Amino acid sequence: FSDVLALPIFKQEDSSLPQENETKHPPFQYVMCAATSPAVKLYDETLTYLNQGQSYEIRMLDNRKAGDIPEINGKLVKSIIRVVFHDRRLQYTEHQQLEGWKWNRPGDRLLDLDIPMSVGVIDIKTNPSQLNAVEFLWDPTKCTSAFIQVHCISTEFTPRKHGGEKGVPFRIQVDTFKQTESGEYTDHLHSASCQIKVFKPKGADRKQKTDREKMEKRTAHEKEKYQPSYDTTVLTEMRLEPIIEDAVEHEQKKSSKRTLPADYGDSLAKRGSCSPWPDTPTTFVNNSPTPAPTFTSAQHSTYSVPDSNSSSPNHQGDGTSQGSGDQLHPSATIQETQQWLLKHRFSTYTRLFSNFSGADLLKLTREDLVQICGPADGIRLYNALKSRSVRPRLTIYVCQEPLRSIQLERQDGDSSNGAIYVYHAIYLEEMAASEVTRKLALAFNIPLHQINQVYRQGPTGIHILVSDQMVQNFQDESCFLFTTIK
Repeated sequence: FSDVLALPIFKQEDSSLPQENETKHPPFQYVMCAATSPAVKLYDETLTYLNQGQSYEIRMLDNRKAGDIPEINGKLVKSIIRVVFHDRRLQYTEHQQLEGWKWNRPGDRLLDLDIPMSVGVIDIKTNPSQLNAVEFLWDPTKCTSAFIQVHCISTEFTPRKHGGEKGVPFRIQVDTFKQTESGEYTDHLHSASCQIKVFKPKGADRKQKTDREKMEKRTAHEKEKYQPSYDTTVLTEMRLEPIIEDAVEHEQKKSSKRTLPADYGDSLAKRGSCSPWPDTPTTFVNNSPTPAPTFTSAQHSTYSVPDSNSSSPNHQGDGTSQGSGDQLHPSATIQETQQWLLKHRFSTYTRLFSNFSGADLLKLTREDLVQICGPADGIRLYNALKSRSVRPRLTIYVCQEPLRSIQLERQDGDSSNGAIYVYHAIYLEEMAASEVTRKLALAFNIPLHQINQVYRQGPTGIHILVSDQMVQNFQDESCFLFTTIK
């Protein structure tokens, strides 16, 4: 054990700690007897490869200085060993992931304790509802070793595409508790973890050999950027985030008859299964050659009138004005937040945010949402919350031509006041004729399938079919009069 404590990694970590933490000393150390990968950058976390089902020793070491935590002298402590996800995205869907694994591997456990090989462990317990955790009591003053077996492999939680998928990393986490006055082991003392990847039998050995051969081919200068491979893996100390610490304190204040659950640190990350994606919109097919809109260039003077039916550059999702109801407000209740998520095609995450109010959701940063929902949906959700929009590539103004009789009456009644023309703003994200047709249908409440063609009135009154090339040559903020013909 003295050789293990002298590893260079401890010296490096101690020198990098802030001065105010120099007096702090972890009460325990956990060392797994498995070599770390040599292909890890100098300042990155270590990575250890394990074989599926193989027993690996974790040495439980008493690291207290004289006088530290005297209340556990002569007493046992409880440790919970778990295999959990390393990626934040998978942590937030842990329950769903584990249920899927359980369905595919009925009767199996993700983590087991090799009892015959373990030394110094007492009162070993496994919970059938927690397939990724084992717990036991041990005496810090005695030699203790727990041999674990990880049965899940990293590629089991990777979406299947074309084969050869990159496996996800796991974490081996150890949490240790002392006994309270009521006799329950719920008083948290220490947590530590390490990053691992699990391969099929013998796969970890091959991966370790491959990494070692890659490093041997690098130059001496390149090798300086990587960590050496150590024969053992030291689990590094964890400091729980405040929200998790509150959860721990909440559990401690509950009835003394209950023990702290093994998944206390990830309880906030566990969620139910996700809802399916909504169906894709129905494609409209033109089946009747009814009214055809016609463009006429407008040369008269106009003035601006706000229009509630026009598409807005701030809301490009469906081409209609979304109004204040489509923006999530901090005062939104949990139910209103759920409705907002469903309306904006985030039904997959309604269970994940089942207890979030509008203020809770708006407090999340872009980085938080990316880690929770993944890069694509995280950015999309952030943009929806902040009302981020795509700048339109082209803006045109379209007015439905008033009846000529009304125009003549107004002009005859007051020669100084011309006919009133109310324009709709059409914002195009695509320079295509189909986009013009779709936006016209939305702006003037015309069923899309009833529009057969869109023409532009040219010289001598001829009708020119509006094509993609014509739209690409429209001048920005052009004005058009709009009428329909049969």
